[in-house]
Amino acid sequence: MTQPNSRAALHAARLAALRGRLSADALDGFVLPLTDEHMSEYVGGYAQRLAWLTGFEGSAGSAAVLADRAAIFTDGRYTLQVREQVSPSDWDYVDVPQDSLAAWLGRAAEAGQRIGYDPWLHTRDQVEAMRAALAERGAALVAVADNPIDAIWTDRPAPSPAKMVRYDEDLAGRSSAAKRADIADWLGERRADAVVLTALDSIAWALNVRGADVAHTPVALSYAIVDADGTTDLFVAPEKVDDALRQHLGNAVRIHDRTAFAAALGGYAGRRIAADPERAVAAIFDALEAGGATVLALRDPVVLAKALKNPAEVAGHRAASVRDGAALTRFLRWVETECPKGGETELSAAARLLAFREETGLLRDTSFDTISATGAHGASPHYRVDDESNARIVPGQLYLVDSGGQYADGTTDVTRVVPIGAPSAEMRDRFTRVLKAHIAVATAIFPDGTTGAQIDAFARRPLWEAGLDFAHGTGHGIGSYLSVHEGPQRIAMPTYAGGGTLEPLRAGMMLSNEPGYYKAGEYGIRIENLLLVVPRAIEGGDPDRRMLAFETLTFAPIERDLIDPALLTAPELSWLNAYHAEVVARIGPVLDGEDRAWLASKCSPVT
Repeated sequence: MTQPNSRAALHAARLAALRGRLSADALDGFVLPLTDEHMSEYVGGYAQRLAWLTGFEGSAGSAAVLADRAAIFTDGRYTLQVREQVSPSDWDYVDVPQDSLAAWLGRAAEAGQRIGYDPWLHTRDQVEAMRAALAERGAALVAVADNPIDAIWTDRPAPSPAKMVRYDEDLAGRSSAAKRADIADWLGERRADAVVLTALDSIAWALNVRGADVAHTPVALSYAIVDADGTTDLFVAPEKVDDALRQHLGNAVRIHDRTAFAAALGGYAGRRIAADPERAVAAIFDALEAGGATVLALRDPVVLAKALKNPAEVAGHRAASVRDGAALTRFLRWVETECPKGGETELSAAARLLAFREETGLLRDTSFDTISATGAHGASPHYRVDDESNARIVPGQLYLVDSGGQYADGTTDVTRVVPIGAPSAEMRDRFTRVLKAHIAVATAIFPDGTTGAQIDAFARRPLWEAGLDFAHGTGHGIGSYLSVHEGPQRIAMPTYAGGGTLEPLRAGMMLSNEPGYYKAGEYGIRIENLLLVVPRAIEGGDPDRRMLAFETLTFAPIERDLIDPALLTAPELSWLNAYHAEVVARIGPVLDGEDRAWLASKCSPVT
């Protein structure tokens, strides 16, 4: 599918304007990632440069523009979406990790060319890879002081003015002072004088603050430098700070204007400063080294600490999951009742789900743009409905909804599939195989130290046995009223984008469990719950071997009309029926009347 002509023409004009700007700046090309100066996955409107230029609205991708050709780089999650949103007349589609931006530049650039990049939007490793590939062609990679996209984006939004606000310690589970003391201990162990925190969720977690600067992610645009004594320099726009925040942060946190951050990096001559090579951009490393600091390329110490949820965070998520599961259950009943009539659309369904969540009275935001996808749209794993793509939900289709809520006590993410009318035998077969994959992960027991890459194969085996697969990871970490995608843990094959697959799973980590199957042009299937990694004692096992397992945290009915019981083993049926019994026990008391009766019927034993 290609873009509507008017949209394609708009983005073609923007591409032409960029080429004109590059020529004026004596550049032969420019590389553009989908991120911000914090290496965020989801970014504020002011940083949506890739979407503005190309029309691509996914959450991961990059582009390279030369005078006579341009390419957009996406992974398997966006194979269909990028072709719907980005014109093939102007852009080549490049699949990663089969190919890479650096490799493409090494083939496409010519000797003597100067290719620009914004050092505030790339890691040092990314810069070095591009520089090396271009050097092989006799071309040069050139840092730009001003991003050329910003020069031609005349109506570019300003960064959000929303306040940075306190996050209650009762919900956080630990004080900011205690967290900063742990960071200080980490620095002491490494003989480091300070660490630069650039990831917005790391800063939010360490300081027990939240914000509203990025859609669906409650963070505030800021930087922080934590010293070896735990005191901290926070760089944030002055309009975001009020007396309540100052009181919360206390005297141990010194507040500076965000615009002073770059210059401050030059003031660490002779000191050992840690910075995360995956989360701190090249410009930060360059500024520290130019100022005479010794830079330690170490992972942000907050990343793992944040992933290991404390009892208050787990309890908050449990409460949020019940609340959210009840809202989703009401929605699923609405879909089953109303959508077969043919009058609903993907957008109207998404709006109805939002209304059910808002009726809880505690919803702060959705945790990402709801994936409300019927029929062929479901085959695009990260489909995003808009006014142009909005489709009617009609009988004969599968309707997939992947959504989540941001509540002060937890972040949720759940996917369910509903048949509109009677499903085909193939749909039931594929759904049941995805269910088998989901159960295989949910019931996994594994030694401490097992990685997400090892667990990923559990999910794929039921699909592989039928000659099927899915082109995305099986699970991602999730934050506590923070980012819906959180590292360092993931459940995925090492070949898939995103990293984290070699991170050992540890008790206290939360992950999603979301295997799927996608038939291009027809339908998509995904079943997603959230999991908590927990210790598991094995009677008769080696007493010196620590074992782990998963506890399911999400509770909502799995569509029984799509299940072929003949494909399930006795243990799989037992898991399904036990899960549905717990759904009724947890969600039933929150529902009233017909909703509660419908839930009981949907969760009756499958035999």
